[in-house]
Amino acid sequence: MSEANMEQEKEVVKLEKLSEGRIWVLTMNRPDRMNSMGENLAGQLSDRLTEYRDDKQARVAIITGAGTKAFCAGADLIEAMQMGEDKKNGVETTVKGMGRMDFMNMAERMELWKPTIAAVNGYAIAGGFMIAMNCDIRIIAEHAKVGIGETRWNMPGALWMAPLSRQMPLGCALELTMWGDAQYTAERCLQIGWAQAVVPQEQLMEKALEYADRMFDMGPRSVRNNKEMVYRGAYMDPLESQRWGQALEQNLKGMSDSVEGLKAFAEKRRPVFKDE
Repeated sequence: MSEANMEQEKEVVKLEKLSEGRIWVLTMNRPDRMNSMGENLAGQLSDRLTEYRDDKQARVAIITGAGTKAFCAGADLIEAMQMGEDKKNGVETTVKGMGRMDFMNMAERMELWKPTIAAVNGYAIAGGFMIAMNCDIRIIAEHAKVGIGETRWNMPGALWMAPLSRQMPLGCALELTMWGDAQYTAERCLQIGWAQAVVPQEQLMEKALEYADRMFDMGPRSVRNNKEMVYRGAYMDPLESQRWGQALEQNLKGMSDSVEGLKAFAEKRRPVFKDE
């Protein structure tokens, strides 16, 4: 979507750029509807993530929700019902719906190998859970809860659930996906390894930004290589993954960043990586 088109509709995904454009904060902004995916929220999020992927200055993205009640409650079921009624009655609907969901399998589908952080500020349910699941790490507010409610309403969800078995124990993945009334607390998410940190709500963005700031000490191309290898290697034969990784890392040869990393270590200072 072009910038002009973004301006013609309600901005339901707000973008804030920090640290000279190196940190992008994407905020799903429908707090009155628990940041659910209506009014083309999914489409706008897809567009913003594509822009982040392609921006040479951007180094790390944080995805969060407006307010303290919800990260994202998934599809806007009221809007979905209205679309169904309009279609049934032969009426041309004005409801925008969720929009494109390019961020489903975000890394592989979008080839988004830059780091992403989910700052889960409240309920992450159904599609909201999926957004957090597709980020690389998750920082969760103490009061937040997560769940996958699709089976409660006989709604589709199986198409995006496969990565979950790589992120938590199988029994937990099955409990969440098959028993739609199951909800995990932030502490439970931490116990099973799905969250990397649990903090009070008022410290959520501070913690997420702390993780983002640490990324500046890492070589950006090396980060992208490692992320791609972790994701793709999950379904590769071990020897195939070794060959893939070896071929992938040919892109580090001759980089000034490779010299800078060792030089910064020797001089006991913070590196200044330029991704070149």
